[in-house]
Amino acid sequence: MGRIKLSLGLALLVAMLLPICVETSSAATTTATEPPTPRFSNIQLSTGVRLHYAEQGDRSGPVVLMLHGFTDSWFSYSRVLKAMDPKYHVYVLDQRGHGESDQPPSGYTPREMADDVIAFMNATGINEATIVGHSMGSFVAQHVAALEPQRVKKLVLIGSAPSVKNGVVRALQTDINTLSNSVPDKFVRNFQEGLLVQPVPDEFMNTAIAESRRLPARLWKEIIKDLLTGADADLSKIKSPTLIIWGDGETVFLRREQDALVAGIANSELDVYEETGHSPTWEFPERVARDLKEFIDR
Repeated sequence: MGRIKLSLGLALLVAMLLPICVETSSAATTTATEPPTPRFSNIQLSTGVRLHYAEQGDRSGPVVLMLHGFTDSWFSYSRVLKAMDPKYHVYVLDQRGHGESDQPPSGYTPREMADDVIAFMNATGINEATIVGHSMGSFVAQHVAALEPQRVKKLVLIGSAPSVKNGVVRALQTDINTLSNSVPDKFVRNFQEGLLVQPVPDEFMNTAIAESRRLPARLWKEIIKDLLTGADADLSKIKSPTLIIWGDGETVFLRREQDALVAGIANSELDVYEETGHSPTWEFPERVARDLKEFIDR
């Protein structure tokens, strides 16, 4: 009998405590804030290429479409994505030749890559989006905004200029043309780290370098050739409110080029990040996410 009473007592104690445990667990679940997790997909476009892309956020929310820089991938925005408000429906493309997307032998002018972006919007039913472009992606974004002004609600250009054709990029082309079949890790590391003012986590940098090394030397050469020979976007055709983000430690596109960009795009504004290099999205991702939210929500 004593053993039976003890078991009943334990059962009563468990029954009394169980609701408390369940309630505590439920409260922890509702108050925890997990960073958004990207979803990944592939899509075949009418331009003939298959693009890989990351997607996150509320599928019914405002669309934000992000375009990365030369030899980067969706991963270039990964630190920004973690800080983005989940109310936005964010897409980050691996542009042709980059990341896990197709690597055709040609077709890498900003205009041709803009055609991919427009085809992507058509295929996914995006009527209107905020387009965010960094470096190479910013020149692609300019073309999208000039070609389809009614579909670009707002435009964000990071590490950009009125034209990619300057002495720094031409000097980079000279260095790239010395490459043989493979791109050495040291070459990629010097290229990526040389653009920064602020340090970034080693794990992030190592992955970014690995993403750049997905591209064979022939594509490094072909893409930079097409960037330098392709037509510049007609800035006068851009009607979207435009935010230009520029780091004052930038060594590729200088302040005078930012002033020319502001002068060339109606309804544009310049946001200067102090002690920041060519990649504010890497160096200050949380600030970029906050500035994007403030600009988009106006």
